[in-house]
Amino acid sequence: MSGDSEQEASGEWPVTLSGVTESVVTTLGPNDRWNVAALGLHAGDPVTAKTYGRTRTWRNFRERGGGYVQFTRDPVDFVEAALAIREEDDAVLDSADAWVEVEVERAGSSHEGDTEIVTWDLEPVDSGVERRVVPTTNRGFYAVVEATVAASRLDVAGFDRQELLERLAYFEGVVESCGGERERIAFDRLDDLVDAEW
Repeated sequence: MSGDSEQEASGEWPVTLSGVTESVVTTLGPNDRWNVAALGLHAGDPVTAKTYGRTRTWRNFRERGGGYVQFTRDPVDFVEAALAIREEDDAVLDSADAWVEVEVERAGSSHEGDTEIVTWDLEPVDSGVERRVVPTTNRGFYAVVEATVAASRLDVAGFDRQELLERLAYFEGVVESCGGERERIAFDRLDDLVDAEW
């Protein structure tokens, strides 16, 4: 956590959540390094999140009971969180505008085919704002986020692969026409991580 945070740390969510908010989460693994992953936050009281299958986040939530949820505008961090195996020495990414340390408790589970979906209640215990920003709307950034969702489902039973590939091709066009340099780098990274042609 940066020493130049713009607010005192507290046990509250540092942002207002509605619907499903895409975030990045770091969880401490058995090697004492922080695994970086994407995590959708479902607004409510409490805020909840889901893990799909036996992922590193599922394991670390189960074994460690928490992690650090982060809000970042860096599209490359989103791509790597969603599709790559990335580990860091520090819990909070340099790109995080705000973070919240959460304790998690398993709230229930269901199955889609052979995949177990676990719902977790997230309770904030500490948080901070690293930088305050004026929000802007960059269609390329949102296209990258949506592309990570489509790409993460390519090999999941129950999803139409051809339809997902068509979505990826569409999002690539949006990034090329509306994105900035960082969004283009992010999509190139997504292309490297996904073994598919669209």
